[in-house]
Amino acid sequence: MKPAPFDYCCPDSVDEAIAALAACRGDVKLMAGGQSLMPMLNFRVVRPAMIVDIRKLVELDYVREREGGGLAVGALTRHRVLETSRQVARQFPIIPDTMRHVAHLAIRNRGTIGGSLSHADPAAELPMLARLLDATIVARSLRGERRIAAADFFVAPLTTMLDDDEMVVRVDFPGVKPGTGWCFEEFSRRAGDFALAAVGVLLDVRDGVIRDARVAMMGVGDTPLRRSASEAILRGKPVSDVLVEEAAEAACDGLSPAIDLHASPAYRRHLAGVLAQRAIRSAWRRASGVPQ
Repeated sequence: MKPAPFDYCCPDSVDEAIAALAACRGDVKLMAGGQSLMPMLNFRVVRPAMIVDIRKLVELDYVREREGGGLAVGALTRHRVLETSRQVARQFPIIPDTMRHVAHLAIRNRGTIGGSLSHADPAAELPMLARLLDATIVARSLRGERRIAAADFFVAPLTTMLDDDEMVVRVDFPGVKPGTGWCFEEFSRRAGDFALAAVGVLLDVRDGVIRDARVAMMGVGDTPLRRSASEAILRGKPVSDVLVEEAAEAACDGLSPAIDLHASPAYRRHLAGVLAQRAIRSAWRRASGVPQ
């Protein structure tokens, strides 16, 4: 199929882009890498009157150290940059490890962080990383900038808190404590397919005890999820087989995965539990300096 007719513009600045968004009164789509938008246009899932192509906005393509720690990442930064950047790997080794699971190399060379977050696919890796790392998404419109916590940003499948006249310009990742253990576990039918389920874990371990824990999941709900009950179980305790099983079980409590051609809800819940156990154990080993 081919897209329905639309007007097209390719602004030279962020100000021009947001002015175009405001002028179109919601009947518009931004195109960054186009990896998700183009198939939706071709199948006529969306029929915007205007496409605003932001590929020229090189001012949004960067990775920078934040003054208070962590990284600021421009919205047009490609997946491949997050996968290969030493700067990213030094502060957030879980990010490049996770990026290797995103589709295929050709997709990662074109897909952008702002596009992935704005698309809000519940089986996409970047939205889950944003939840796991407590990221803040910065959006801009003619009214100015708005900072949105990742916990509030994702509303439903393919739906975010962005207003029609806003575009994502930056993502801020606050720093994590040195020595934090991490792990990302994903299962898909084939390399490059969307995940049936995935789990990300961060563990801050001191003196053999988990001082802080973060557990996030994707592919098992309408949005990327943080599993606070599992995190609470892990905090203040040393790792044991019983604790890992209990935390994984808590992480799966209340999950309502969708049914599709690839997996039943029961299978996705089971898979999420298995991945959670693996991720918690692996994160503990990294935090404790045990070879993987």
